[in-house]
Amino acid sequence: MIKKRILIKLSGEALLGKSKFGIDVSVLSFISNEIKNIFKKNYQICIVVGGGNIFRGIKGESQGIDRSTSDYIGMLATIMNALSLQSSLEQISVPTRVQSAISMSQIAEPYIRRKAIRHLEKKRVVIFAAGTGNPFFSTDTAASLRASELNCSTIVKATKVDGIYNIDPVKNLNAKIYKKIKYHEVISKDLRVMDTTSISLAKESNIPILITNIFKKNSILNALKGKGVYSIIN
Repeated sequence: MIKKRILIKLSGEALLGKSKFGIDVSVLSFISNEIKNIFKKNYQICIVVGGGNIFRGIKGESQGIDRSTSDYIGMLATIMNALSLQSSLEQISVPTRVQSAISMSQIAEPYIRRKAIRHLEKKRVVIFAAGTGNPFFSTDTAASLRASELNCSTIVKATKVDGIYNIDPVKNLNAKIYKKIKYHEVISKDLRVMDTTSISLAKESNIPILITNIFKKNSILNALKGKGVYSIIN
């Protein structure tokens, strides 16, 4: 593993802000500045971004669209988010490349592992779009897959809550946070912070997962240093 090489999993819903659909530009700017602060500490950063703010494959299936087709539409949504994040990062002088698991050569590089590693070594942020490029696999699974391929030392799951709770903290004020929890416990307790496939892959690759609140300033950087409020799966 490369000690200061991390993968940030950013959900599409995080980009919604207070909107019901699409991208909140102020939220995008805030997240970009959080990434820049980490970047300035000499971390090699790759990002997997979801597409739930625009389209969710499972929802499309429930509305009568074929599941595979629905998932491919969801992948296109992740590309929109990736390009938006790239633009936002480059506006604050963070060199960024987008690599897509689906060929789209006019707007993004194809995913090539060795090229992605070279970008990281040259101090560029790499955003991975279109998930794994296959239907039926979530962007959480794509995050664990890319982190494993690139020998990342940590996966950071950036969410809208402070960590993993025993019950939904949004609906129950008595929810208790897990400071540390094992991979198998996340699965057996059905905590659903990430899907089973992604957790299992991270476990197999022995990559710890940090869960922290993307909307609190410096939360990711603090969690990487072992400070602040967060949960760790290992």
